[in-house]
Amino acid sequence: MTKFESSIKQIHSPQAAVYNKLSDLNNLHYIQERAADPTYMEQLKASGQVPEDKIEQIREALMKLEITTDTITYPGSPIGNVTLHIVERDEPKCVKFELLGAPIQGNLWIQVLPTSTYESKLKCTIGAELNFLMKQVAKKPLQEGVEKLAEILAAMPYGY
Repeated sequence: MTKFESSIKQIHSPQAAVYNKLSDLNNLHYIQERAADPTYMEQLKASGQVPEDKIEQIREALMKLEITTDTITYPGSPIGNVTLHIVERDEPKCVKFELLGAPIQGNLWIQVLPTSTYESKLKCTIGAELNFLMKQVAKKPLQEGVEKLAEILAAMPYGY
């Protein structure tokens, strides 16, 4: 298993609020609400954070997601349904996921630790079963992906 780790990200929310949000995937429905909001999509386009030619493609992909308490499924990809499934919750410090329906075996760990009463830190780790050739091809995209995921999770509103 090859591991890719993000840098540690500071979050301005307590550990329990972060864990509670990430351990119930239904809490991610707001992403679809934002994708359906034309005003938000225009703001995203204006921010330059996402290439303008990719905005509609991303919006469509987000709207297709099927979200439950334990899973996020992207239906209809060229390889079939791909699902990220929670396999373990270690309250309040870790949520572990497994990748299902993909051509490779993989997992994701999101670790959350307190830094103070009102702040915490987060780190993401992706593990993937890759042969030598795939490792060479996928190394950079997976490292960039785990780093981007950590940045997105650190920027999410956790509310408390």
